[in-house]
Amino acid sequence: MAAAISIQGLTKKYVGLQRDEVVAVNNLNLDVQEGEIFGFLGRNGAGKTTTIKMLLGLVFPTAGDATLLGKPMGDSSVKQELAYLPEETYFYDSMSGWDILDFYGRLFKIPEPERSRRVKICLEKVRLQPEAWKRNIRGYSKGMRQRVGIAQALINDPKLLFLDEPTSGLDPIAHSELREIVASLKDEGKTVFLSSHQLADVELICSRVAIIHRGKLLTTGTIKDLTAGGRIEIVAEGTQLVNGTLAKLQAIIPDTHEEANHIVRLITEDNNRISAAIDAIRAASGNIISIVPIKKSLEDVFVETVRKEEGL
Repeated sequence: MAAAISIQGLTKKYVGLQRDEVVAVNNLNLDVQEGEIFGFLGRNGAGKTTTIKMLLGLVFPTAGDATLLGKPMGDSSVKQELAYLPEETYFYDSMSGWDILDFYGRLFKIPEPERSRRVKICLEKVRLQPEAWKRNIRGYSKGMRQRVGIAQALINDPKLLFLDEPTSGLDPIAHSELREIVASLKDEGKTVFLSSHQLADVELICSRVAIIHRGKLLTTGTIKDLTAGGRIEIVAEGTQLVNGTLAKLQAIIPDTHEEANHIVRLITEDNNRISAAIDAIRAASGNIISIVPIKKSLEDVFVETVRKEEGL
C-alpha cells in the first residue's frame, strides 16, 4: 500500500528569548499508509502540532522533507485533497453552521448546487441537529462547534485529514459520537492523521501509532504489537492456600494477594515463576480457577515509553 505521508528527517528549531536553541521536532522519520487512521501521540509540547503545521506548509522546517499523497510537502496542488481540524476551532460567531460550511465550500470553488449538497451531507454526517443548521454559532455548545469543525474538514471530500484533539473536552455522549464519526472515515477510504491525548479513543480506532517526546520519535507500531505481552494473572481457591501456603506463594510471586472466600490472586510478568506457583498451589490441594494474560493498555505503553525516556 502506498504511503499517504512519508517523512524523512523532519526537523524544526527555534531560537529562544535567551538566544538558546529549542528543538521542537528532531529528525523525525515516519510513514503513514493510505486508508489508515494513524495515532500521533505525545505529551504537551512534544512537537505534535508543529509537525502537523510543517506538513501542511504553515511552518517551514529547519531540515528534512516529506511527501503527502505522493507530492512534495508545500505543493499547492495537493492542498485540495487535504483537510485540517485544529485543537481550537475559531469561527465567526455571527455565522450559522450552514454559512460556515458554505464559506469553506466557496474557498474550494465548489459550485452550486453541488456546494449546498455537500454542506447538507457533511452536517448530516457529523450528526448536527437540523434545527441548529441555520442558527448563529455563538449559541452552539463546544460539542456542536466540534461537529461543525469536522464537517468543514470534510467539505472538500479530502483524501487525507489532520485532526488535532477532535474529541477534547466533550461530554461522554458527544465524545462517543465524534469518535465514531472519525472511525467511519476509514470506511470511506480516507487517511486520518490523529493527534490526541484520548488514548482510549486512539486504541479503539487507530491501526498504528507513533509516540514522540521532546520532538524525538520514541516508538511506532501497530496497537496489537505495542500492547502485546504484559502480565499473567493466576486466580486460585482453597483453604490451605490461605492458611498455610500464602507465604510460599508470595515468595515465588511477590504480587500475591488474599481475597474473600479463600481466593488467592497472583500477578507476574515473569513466565518462569508461573510453573513454580502452579506446583505450589497443586501441592496445597488448591483449585486453579483461571490463568489469563493481562493485556497492556495503550496508556500503559505510553506512560512506560515516556518515563523510560525521561529516566524515571
